[in-house]
Amino acid sequence: MKKSKKAEAKSKALVPAAGLARRSTAQYLRDTSSGILASRLVTLRESRDDIRQSWRRVAALAADIIQNSGTLKGAVDQVLADTVGTELKLQCRPDLAQAGWSEVEIDRFVDVVERRWRRYAWTPGECDFRGKFTLPQQVDVGLRWQIAFGEVTGLIDYFSTPLRQRYGVETGTKLLLIPPYRLKQDTSEAEGLFQGVFHDENGRPVRYRFQRRQNGIETDAEFPAFDGDGRRRVMHVFDPVDATDVRGISVLAAAMRKYVQAETLDDATLQTAILQTVFAATLTSAQPSKDAFEALDLLEDESLKDEFAGYFTKALDRVRQGSVTIGGTSQINHLAPEESLKFHTAETPGAQYLPFSTALKRELARCLGVTYSSLAMDHGSMTYSSARMETASIWPVVLRRRERIAATMCQAVYEAWLDEEIGEGRIAYKGGYTAFRRQKPLATWTEWRGPARPVADDEKAARASTERLYNCTTTLADECAELGRDSRDVINQRSREQAMLAAAGLPSPFRRTTGGGATADSGATPDSGSSQGATP
Repeated sequence: MKKSKKAEAKSKALVPAAGLARRSTAQYLRDTSSGILASRLVTLRESRDDIRQSWRRVAALAADIIQNSGTLKGAVDQVLADTVGTELKLQCRPDLAQAGWSEVEIDRFVDVVERRWRRYAWTPGECDFRGKFTLPQQVDVGLRWQIAFGEVTGLIDYFSTPLRQRYGVETGTKLLLIPPYRLKQDTSEAEGLFQGVFHDENGRPVRYRFQRRQNGIETDAEFPAFDGDGRRRVMHVFDPVDATDVRGISVLAAAMRKYVQAETLDDATLQTAILQTVFAATLTSAQPSKDAFEALDLLEDESLKDEFAGYFTKALDRVRQGSVTIGGTSQINHLAPEESLKFHTAETPGAQYLPFSTALKRELARCLGVTYSSLAMDHGSMTYSSARMETASIWPVVLRRRERIAATMCQAVYEAWLDEEIGEGRIAYKGGYTAFRRQKPLATWTEWRGPARPVADDEKAARASTERLYNCTTTLADECAELGRDSRDVINQRSREQAMLAAAGLPSPFRRTTGGGATADSGATPDSGSSQGATP
């Protein structure tokens, strides 16, 4: 059967021309007709190579924009407040029961260690090599470096007896913070050196090469990662991107381009708004322009030329007498012929400015690990539910930063300090220093507590905590930790306060009754001083 002409034309149209045949395939990165993916030139290489190539440029840009931006300066302060607060409090948790210690011995050891540590950490001469800052202040510096440079570097040094006598200090363990840009960028993979860090055949750090300035002279100095007894000598804290990373990089690196664009947008918008405000009025005239005045010179009739010149001169005199001034005390008496005065309102920023600026700030806040409302100080559209969700999404980031950076710094100093305290006999240890060296991983186990999680409604949060305790779905230690407190300290303090109140014959504020009249109190007996009518 012969095909119709229409069918033959249709079949020919379905056959592609020679050399233009294309086959549809199922694959990743199938590009669009505009070639948007093809235009993005990328390559695949190790993260540490990318960091090494860009580290100094990124660090310089990050330090510059933080120093010159009130928004970023405030965001960094917010990071410090969320992560550390006033300090990270030591909660000594030695696992010494398996070493034959009794609960009483452990409690006595913990009490002595925590009291002595607090005095050490808050005495600049004891904890700081330079004798200027407390340990919480040094942790603040470390967090600022982590944001700007992506890492924290320093030495855990030791003062000899003559130096201690010279400065009048008791301990020898000192933290010497060294800016990360002082850690050299030297790389020689044949020697195991990469970005100033020497590694052994297993990839473990062996020593570090720093650049030091002494008496105005720059010199290189190498420090071992650990001393002969295995104690940490160099503190190098960073949050890795890849398992092969050797150095960190600024947390602002991913958002730096967008931040500069946002800063440019703000500057341009502000300058335009100022310009529109200054030139808020225009004077429109139908009088001839400069070219017309120059054309008068071509007139041959001198009398006509003089008449035109006299007319415009008198018009200008009337304008001067009228004092057409905006913003002054003079008034507009009258204008020259065929002139009109028009007032304008500022048209910048436009309707799209605020949504666009908000989007840029949200990206920056996400990169820094703070909430948008704390970055922009914009709480106008916040509700209770949105505030809770905002905190819930960012709080794990805060806890992670606390554990990875701030607590790691404190733990490094704490281990060196406790080693010295026990080694020199200032803190008693069962079995002596030899037993401590053998049991060091068990003896130095700790937790570091920071500020409490922020809540949108204190009353609702307190009721939720009460319900969890009554339903036995939590513990006092967990609830105290949620508030940034140590349950052991809370129990001891409550015990002392109850004894003082009982001795003074005062009612206890820790006792309360349920609606049915039964006494509800943690471990306390009801007395006549119990408050009535309180709800659980």
